[in-house]
Amino acid sequence: MSELTTVARPYAKAAFDFAVEHNAVPKWHEMLSFAGQVANNAEMHQYLTGAVAAETLADMFINICGEQLDEHGQNFVKVLAENERLLALPEISELFTAFKAEYDKEVEVELTSATELDAQQQSKIKATLEERLARKVKLNCNVNPALLAGFVVQAGDTVIDGSVKAKLERLADTLQA
Repeated sequence: MSELTTVARPYAKAAFDFAVEHNAVPKWHEMLSFAGQVANNAEMHQYLTGAVAAETLADMFINICGEQLDEHGQNFVKVLAENERLLALPEISELFTAFKAEYDKEVEVELTSATELDAQQQSKIKATLEERLARKVKLNCNVNPALLAGFVVQAGDTVIDGSVKAKLERLADTLQA
């Protein structure tokens, strides 16, 4: 998997840079997402791993994608086929999505609370996180009654644990020391 990421990164970066330069990031995101799904298809995977000529493979892939790929997207697929990198398309798509999120200053946040949060609470937490993280926040809410009360926020490598369970554990550690 890490080898595939290493192979995919320069292609994803090149596609992203091209998309930014041509003000077409959303269009490229759609194209690469679709192409990644096509490459993930079990039947297509057989062709991608078989002994098929690069030009034939590229033409077949482009025909399957149809109108989902514009001229630049088709050229990208041809380059990938020539370099035997079509199998990396799902990973290229994921990396492109990550570049897009960074570019858009978006972050996906997992919020786990002890109880269900209403829309007003979610909105308030989202606004606070957007201010603290200096990014647009996409909030994914979960419930875990084991937290007792409060919530845990995870945004990438950042974890904010404001649960009663964690506070009790810290208090117990302090008392034992």
